[in-house]
Amino acid sequence: MIKLLVLAILNVKPMSGYDIKSLLEISDTQRWAGVLPGSIYNALRKLERDGYIEIESLEANGNRQKAIYKITESGRKYQIELVKECLTADKIHYPTQLYTGLSFVDQLPLQEAMDDLKKNKEQLEMEYDMLSKGMDSKKKSMGNHIPELTQIIFEHMFETVRSQIELIDKTLTILSRQKDES
Repeated sequence: MIKLLVLAILNVKPMSGYDIKSLLEISDTQRWAGVLPGSIYNALRKLERDGYIEIESLEANGNRQKAIYKITESGRKYQIELVKECLTADKIHYPTQLYTGLSFVDQLPLQEAMDDLKKNKEQLEMEYDMLSKGMDSKKKSMGNHIPELTQIIFEHMFETVRSQIELIDKTLTILSRQKDES
């Protein structure tokens, strides 16, 4: 994933590793792509070694030099391959930790299980708020217009978080009823 992000950015214009990292941080790629911005330096080395990018120029930055990278023609072809891989990936990401915990929730005292689920729900609500702020930032940075595909990605992320909150709410209802019956 990081290789695709780096290639896509360099396909727009040549940049330094620092500039790419900054752009990824601003775009909050850790949240939506599961990519740590700092991992770009390793990706840059590999992409350069494999001939997908090259140094366009070196700029003086104080008493250090800053490499400006550009994508090569083979890098553009590789970027297309990576996009196709992403679009055809058939992996579904379930909240496996939550499912596993719910499968064995009866091994905890009811109140403890309910408290833990409420903490999880609070974290999901914070995630939802962060997504909202991210979407607002994206809108502002794009002149209050988000492309349709970006919009549906955000909508899907919101639905995913809401779905997990709903699962926790239903579970809390069941556990609360069990607590009342005991």
